[in-house]
Amino acid sequence: MPSVTLRTALPQDRETIVELIHQLNVFEADLVGDRRRDYEGANAYYDELMTRLSQRNGRVVLAEVSGNVVGAMGFSLDRDAAYVSGKVRSHGTVTDLIVHAEWRGKGIGQMLLREAERLTKEVGLKRLMIGALVANERAVRTYTQFGFEPYVAFLKKEL
Repeated sequence: MPSVTLRTALPQDRETIVELIHQLNVFEADLVGDRRRDYEGANAYYDELMTRLSQRNGRVVLAEVSGNVVGAMGFSLDRDAAYVSGKVRSHGTVTDLIVHAEWRGKGIGQMLLREAERLTKEVGLKRLMIGALVANERAVRTYTQFGFEPYVAFLKKEL
């Protein structure tokens, strides 16, 4: 596999990141049916994500091969509610992990997850969190193989 480099996203990467978000939305729409398939939705989510990350010491990390973005990860530093014990109350969070469809299964996601671990440890934290749609079995399997364990379950009921 060609060399993969990681870097923090810049404002001029917006279009590329929106394209990845759009790809993920379309993929997840087929799994759960409630995701928007339009670029307007991807653009709106990009704006929400950047606002959220800026408020939580976060960033988007891009994976590149030969100057082409093949993956993106949202990462932030977060703090749980007061009922969580002090030593793990603050933690790193992978808010989003998107690998371009043509690059899935080539270790890009694992590389981005290792970077999330590094960023979390760099600030002295001992817990890293990530979420996934239950229906996205490949993502759940990847995260489990990486060492993540089930922690919280969100349930839904359509009314």
